[in-house]
Amino acid sequence: MSSVDLLIDAECDNAPAPSPTPAITRSSRLLLGLSVVLIAFNLRPVFASLSVVLPEIIAATGLSSTAASLLTTLPVVCLGVFAPLAPSLGRRFGTERTLLGCMALIFVGTLLRGSGSVGLLFVASAIAAAGIAVSNVLLSGLVKRDFAKQAALMMGLYTMAVCGGAAAAAGFTVPLEHAMGGGWTWALAMWAVPAGVVTLLWAPQAWSLAPVASEAAYTVRGLWRDKLAWQVTFFMGLQSALAYIVMSWLAPILRERGLGDAAAGYVLSLSIITQVITCLVVPAIAVKFRNQVGVAVVLAVLIVAAMLGCLLAPLSGIWVWAVLLGIAQGGSFALALTFIVLRSPDAHVAAHLSGMAQGVGYVVAALGPLLVGLLRGWTGGFAAAAWLFVGLGVALVVAGLGAGRTLHVGAVTVPALGGSR
Repeated sequence: MSSVDLLIDAECDNAPAPSPTPAITRSSRLLLGLSVVLIAFNLRPVFASLSVVLPEIIAATGLSSTAASLLTTLPVVCLGVFAPLAPSLGRRFGTERTLLGCMALIFVGTLLRGSGSVGLLFVASAIAAAGIAVSNVLLSGLVKRDFAKQAALMMGLYTMAVCGGAAAAAGFTVPLEHAMGGGWTWALAMWAVPAGVVTLLWAPQAWSLAPVASEAAYTVRGLWRDKLAWQVTFFMGLQSALAYIVMSWLAPILRERGLGDAAAGYVLSLSIITQVITCLVVPAIAVKFRNQVGVAVVLAVLIVAAMLGCLLAPLSGIWVWAVLLGIAQGGSFALALTFIVLRSPDAHVAAHLSGMAQGVGYVVAALGPLLVGLLRGWTGGFAAAAWLFVGLGVALVVAGLGAGRTLHVGAVTVPALGGSR
């Protein structure tokens, strides 16, 4: 989300902005900034920690390949289902209090995943993902409101924290499992600890603040009927589908190919950490071109090539493929966010397009890990997933050819009483 926020600040200075919170001291601002970063750290361990111990979960519970694919898909579906609720929740309860509730959901859901019950594992994953979905939407708005002069720094730290949380979960879940001797249940439940710490840190800051005035006086018309808006949405969804395939299935794929459990987690961790570089670099490069079609196509092709390398190439080169995959996926994620602003005529349209792209996009993204699991169950291996990777890559190229054009979506901002979408 960092690219969206920075570009909105640069291009839409005349748009009405959310009201800032009352003036706070320097020490309180530092605590607020630290809290934002720590909340961001907790937005991805739920996804990455599960994938690296998925073979143990299947072996211990007798989970079928279809059920395993549903387990990896459910949290991604929840991102799309619950993200559209974030603005109304923020307006009703206040951004800070809503984020506090989200952190409580992440803590409880993550902790309950360690119960050992298959049914509760599904329910707990959905609980945690609901909190993550709403936090995804609200955090960047909080940064724009309270750190307007430090937006670049804060969103850079935010992006790195999100990637850092995913990388830590991928890299340390298996070593935690071995060190604690409690099996996969303890390894999953331990990721509730950082969520609990942040919840306690955030609670006294959030509870005393009432809801802040928002941009409720404006609405947007024509967005959902616009072809370009759907191309941007599908670019977001398809690149996310490939990303969540990697987060959910790369470690099991590598373990089935003969890589050790800890090593498979480290490969996934390296790929995620590498994304930080291109997340910060690609938007600055992309906006210098007349259009972004070429950038979108190159990144899509590189993603598919790297995923096929991880699936089919000799394991001796796996670390190189992991780095290339991280570069390509970090770049495509940043480009998808950049499209939201470059294709929007003002900040209000950008906000609505962001909600559309995340709400619909994450539902599309959920199909990726689901189909990989189903193919694994039908064929007995992961080789058939190569065709899925290629198919999603081709679709991503097609979406990029449309979304990368130098155009604005055909939507307009109007006063709330002046009409609706």
